[in-house]
Amino acid sequence: MENMRYTLITGASSGLGKELAIQCARMGMNMVLIALPGGNTGSIAEAISIQYGVQVKVVEFDLTDDDELKKNLAGITGQYPVDFLINNAGTGGSSYITETALEKIDRIILLNVRSTALITRLMIPHLLQHRESYIMNIASMAAFAPIAYKTVYPASKAFISSFSLGLKEELAGTGLSVSVVYPGPIMTNSNTSRRILSQGLVGRLSLLPTPCIARIALKRTLARHPVIIPGLMNRINHRLMSLIPLNIKLKIISRAVKKEIQFAPH
Repeated sequence: MENMRYTLITGASSGLGKELAIQCARMGMNMVLIALPGGNTGSIAEAISIQYGVQVKVVEFDLTDDDELKKNLAGITGQYPVDFLINNAGTGGSSYITETALEKIDRIILLNVRSTALITRLMIPHLLQHRESYIMNIASMAAFAPIAYKTVYPASKAFISSFSLGLKEELAGTGLSVSVVYPGPIMTNSNTSRRILSQGLVGRLSLLPTPCIARIALKRTLARHPVIIPGLMNRINHRLMSLIPLNIKLKIISRAVKKEIQFAPH
């Protein structure tokens, strides 16, 4: 029965979500991958399943659709004994707030904040049925300070941080452990890479290969660490930034992020 347990990963079609799926497969975990329709998730799942000999199921729907979310999660929990939830799906970007479409702002809030809270709430009773179970929520180093030219994104990640830590305390004494991961910048595609490199030394110092981030996040989550900051430079940066007054910190970070705007998709 132990081998028939499943890990549920949202946003699994690319980037950190895809790498988390690969690393979970290497550890022998069966998985249910949630992604938007029309992507390459089915091919990814098939390749992972063949290479690592694990079961990988794909469920494609938009996490911001309430009815689809409830229906699909009911189907997943009815078929698969999930003992590990990884809330990875998220979106962001850099732009002047006056040039950011209302739909973009709404989607960041719906996906990063609302869907994370709802999925977690719906999955907790199922997770508690296991003697030991885990939740990993993906926040960001951006959660530690407000940032101009992003504004909504770091606020959404600050929500995930606060939500996760409160949940960790609320579930203390149960077998369900909650961890929150704060990755630095991740070079997931050419556009993202250009944006990160445009920040100069500030951006490059925090870089860590995606497979390394995934390995650290999984290892420490399974060891029940509540707070996970992958990468020595990110931990040093967090410690140093905590010593700097907020107004100065805000200017330093925002100045670096402003350089990203030229690479933002229109």
